[in-house]
Amino acid sequence: MNYDVSSIDEYLKVLPDKRKEAVEKLREVIASNLPEGFEEQFTYGMISYVVPLSVYPKGYHVKEGEPLPFISIASQKNHIAFYHMGIYSKKEVEEWFVEEYKKRVAAKLDMGKSCIRFRNPDKIPYDLIGELCTKITVNDYIAAYEKGRK
Repeated sequence: MNYDVSSIDEYLKVLPDKRKEAVEKLREVIASNLPEGFEEQFTYGMISYVVPLSVYPKGYHVKEGEPLPFISIASQKNHIAFYHMGIYSKKEVEEWFVEEYKKRVAAKLDMGKSCIRFRNPDKIPYDLIGELCTKITVNDYIAAYEKGRK
């Protein structure tokens, strides 16, 4: 959903309580597990974790001067979305995640190329999301991104 906000604090204030709780917990899990070098920002109307321009000056090819996006979380109309560009760029990470999800979660995985959709905030596998966040370093992600651009 699009909210008329321009910061993470404003975003969190407008979320329904159940969604806010889940999004805040996702933020905690990401912050606790993400390798050094990524930075939290508010981009595309979502809470995002990016490779800052100070680390990767080329930035995102889609928009000049914009940092390279890696993970985003958002409250959408019917679900909480967890976007992980590393899943999209590193097949072995995607395969690991899909297999681990099957082992740990009874519900069917609802996933697109880089988006994992959680329709029930009470069923988010935070431990698995935490592990996923550890799988790709900033340098690994930059290398995969550049390889994919060629």
